[in-house]
Amino acid sequence: MNKYVWIFFTTMLLLCSGCAWFETRDNLPVQELAANGMDDFANGEYRDAIESFEKIRDWYPFSKYAVLAELKTADAYYHLKEYEDAVAGYEEFENLHPRNEAVPYVVFQIGRCHFERIVSIDRDQSFTRKSVETFTRLIQRFPNDPYSTRATELLKVCHKQLCGHDLYVGKFYFKSKHYKAALQRFQDVLTLYPDVGSHQEALRYIAECEDCLATDDPTAK
Repeated sequence: MNKYVWIFFTTMLLLCSGCAWFETRDNLPVQELAANGMDDFANGEYRDAIESFEKIRDWYPFSKYAVLAELKTADAYYHLKEYEDAVAGYEEFENLHPRNEAVPYVVFQIGRCHFERIVSIDRDQSFTRKSVETFTRLIQRFPNDPYSTRATELLKVCHKQLCGHDLYVGKFYFKSKHYKAALQRFQDVLTLYPDVGSHQEALRYIAECEDCLATDDPTAK
């Protein structure tokens, strides 16, 4: 192919592509994208909402709607129960806009993403601990914010969960005659979770562990 013909076709392809790109942007101004995204979000069409919000972030990064798009994208992932993506979005928002008035809500939502993934007391409690860490950070940073009040209530649930886990593990060690390990778990219940309501049970097991250790039972560990 003649090189001039090739240049002509290449130029026309680029021009046509450029026209189509600008036509798309002209047909979807930022206000319309924001309205579409919010409508889809309100109707539970979270995938479509994310698509609109991501277009705002890509096409209009300096628009006043871009901050809204960042936040609502994370919210949409939260409602889709895609918590890893939601946490990533909320954390990015907090890092980019540390003084934004929505930050208390954002931190609360990070905690909720962890909270929603808490599992039964017989399993690993990593998400429970992450919830505690996040809710505690929120309360310490914004003690008078309404979201801190809500976080305080969820924090109580987390502490009860961790207390239940320590009791479960302690009982497992006790039945296995690992009395030292069991004793430590039951003592943690008294020290770390004073308001959960498991003191009497923990004290009873502590006494039994100490009795077993005091007998110099060769099977005790």
